[in-house]
This record gives sequence, C-alpha cells and structure tokens, in this order.
Amino acid sequence: MTRPTRIEINCTTGVESIIELTDAEIAQMEVSAAAFAAEEAERTAAREALATLKASAKAKLIAGQPLTAEEADTLVI
Repeated sequence: MTRPTRIEINCTTGVESIIELTDAEIAQMEVSAAAFAAEEAERTAAREALATLKASAKAKLIAGQPLTAEEADTLVI
C-alpha cells in the first residue's frame, strides 16, 4: 500500500514536489478525521433532536395540549 502524500509548490520557482507524509503527519491526520467525525455526529444529533422537538410541539398544538417550555422555545425563534 502506498503512503499518503502531499504536494509542495515553491512559489518562487514554481517547482512542484510530491512528498510522502511522515508517521506523525499520518497520525495527526487520523486524529483530525476522528475529531471531525465526532463533531459531525454531535451536529447531526442536535439537528435530529430539534426536529423531533418541533414535531412534538406541532402535534401538541394541533391536539390542543399544553407545550413544555422547551417546545415553546422552538416555536419562538
């Protein structure tokens, strides 16, 4: 398997160099990817929770039931 690479371009000369990543760079890339995936999962969960809360508030309004404070907050934005 080939190692990941990066391209460096010398802006003065225009020379392009393809350089293999070091073990430390690969490890950092993996840590960054894992952190991004965790943050994206949190954002997705928050969006889904808000959508569920809004649906609950709408259903209660239609049924004439009282809303919780959290449900009311979703409607007053």
